[in-house]
Amino acid sequence: MRNLKSLLYGVSIKEVVGNTEVFVENVVFDSRKIKNNDVFVAQKGVSVDGHTFIDKAIDLGAIAIICEELPTEKIKHISYVKVADANRALAIIASNFYDNPSNKLSLVGVTGTNGKTTVATLLYQLFKKAGYKVGLLSTVQVMIDDEVFGATHTTPDSLSINFYLDKMLTAGVEYCFMEVSSHGIHQQRTAGLLFSGGVFTNLSHDHLDYHATFAEYRNVKKLFFDTLSKKAFVLTNLDDKNGSFMLQNTQAIKKTYALKTGADYKAKILEKQVSGTLISVDGIEIWTHLIGVFNIYNLIAVIATADLLGVNKLLILKYVSELKSVSGRFENVVSDTDITAIVDYAHTPDALKNVLETINNIKNKNQNVITVVGCGGDRDKTKRPKMAHIASHLSTQVILTSDNPRTENPQTILNDMEAGVLPENVSKTITIQDRRQAIKAACKFAVSGDILLIAGKGHENYQEVNGVRSHFDDLEEVKNCFKQLKK
Repeated sequence: MRNLKSLLYGVSIKEVVGNTEVFVENVVFDSRKIKNNDVFVAQKGVSVDGHTFIDKAIDLGAIAIICEELPTEKIKHISYVKVADANRALAIIASNFYDNPSNKLSLVGVTGTNGKTTVATLLYQLFKKAGYKVGLLSTVQVMIDDEVFGATHTTPDSLSINFYLDKMLTAGVEYCFMEVSSHGIHQQRTAGLLFSGGVFTNLSHDHLDYHATFAEYRNVKKLFFDTLSKKAFVLTNLDDKNGSFMLQNTQAIKKTYALKTGADYKAKILEKQVSGTLISVDGIEIWTHLIGVFNIYNLIAVIATADLLGVNKLLILKYVSELKSVSGRFENVVSDTDITAIVDYAHTPDALKNVLETINNIKNKNQNVITVVGCGGDRDKTKRPKMAHIASHLSTQVILTSDNPRTENPQTILNDMEAGVLPENVSKTITIQDRRQAIKAACKFAVSGDILLIAGKGHENYQEVNGVRSHFDDLEEVKNCFKQLKK
C-alpha cells in the first residue's frame, strides 16, 4: 500500500477535502477496475468524462478521488483532491506509485510522424547485441529484455508505462527506448518521466482528426523536447524543415543528424540495392540490410543515439550492419514466380511517398509496381485523397481498399480516396472494398519480376470493421496468395 500524500508529490493541487494520510492499495483510472482502498483518478477523455463515474468508483471501494471538479455531495470517509489537470496528475502519481522507475535507468523517447517504431526497435536490437539488458515500448510490442508483451497504443497509458519500467528495473534493464506519440504528449502520459534523451525523426501530415491544425500537431511534438532536462540530449533531423524548430527553448544538449546538410552526425548513401544499402559514416563504409532513404535517416538516428549514450563508436558501426528490418516495415516476401511483395505500415502521405519512391529507385524499367492501399476510418479524412493521389501517381497499378474502417462506412472512405486520383491516373486505379480480395487481385495482376506494395497496416494482425476486430495479417494474406499461384 502507498500513502496518498506521498503519491501526490509534484502534483498541482487546487483543493483537498478529507485526509491525505490514508493508505491506498492501487491507482486506477478505469472505474470498472476499482477495488477496495483504491484511488480513482477521474479524467476528462475525448469521448468519456471520468467524473461521471466517481459515485460508481466509491461504491466499488475507492477510498480517494482525484478530479478536476469536486462533486457537489461528498462522502465523509472519502478523500477528495482537486487538481489542475487530471491527466498530468495521473502520470505523476503513477511514477510516484512505482517509486519513479524512469530515474533509475536511461530512458530515451523517439517522436516524429514516421520512423518512431523503426528507430526505437533498432536501438533495442543494437543495445542487445552490445550485451546490455534493454527495454522497448513500441507500437509493435513491449520488450523487457527477452520477454515479449503485446502493445495496444504507440504510447501506453501512464500507469502501464511505469508498470513496465518497474518490471524492467526488476529484470536488470539499463536502457529503455520508447515511442512517444503526439497523443501521448498531449494527454500528459509522459509527464513525471525522466528522459535521458529525445529523438526527433520527421514531421508530416498526420493526426489532424485529433489536432486542430498542423501547427498544433507540430507544437505538441515540440513540448516533449521543451520538457527535457539539462542533462538530457535532444537529437534532431536537420534535413526536416521542422528539425531545428524542435531545438528552440529546450534546455537539453542539442545534437543533429542529416544526409544533406552539415550536422553533428552525417551519413552518405553510396549504393542502393534490393538487398540493402551501402553507406558511409565518418569515412567508414557500412553495408545495411535496410532499404530506402527514409530508413537511412532512421539508421543515422540510431548510430547517433548509441554514441550519445556512450557506446563505443566502432562497436556501433559493427552492429549496425547486423540490424534487421522491423516487422511490418518494408517487410518482403518473394514468390516462386519471382514476384516481390512488400508489406509496409505506411499510413501517412509522406510515408507512402517515401516507400513508393524507394521502390521506384531500386526497380528496373521492366518491373511493374502494383500498390494496395486504404485509409483508416474515424481518423483524419484530409489525408485520404492525398494517399490515393500519391499511390496512383507513383505506381503502375493501384487497388484502393479498406484499411481499418472501424465504425465508418468503408465505401465512404474509398469515395474520399478516389477524389484524389487525377484524371490521367483513373485508368490504372480500381477499387475493391474487401482487403483480402484486393490482395488476391494484386497477386493475380502481377507477373514475374513485378513488385507488390501492400501498404497501411504493416505489423497489425487484425482488421477492425463496424467496431469489431477480426484476425487479418497482410503478410499472411500475401503468402497464401503466392501458394495459390503455385497450384
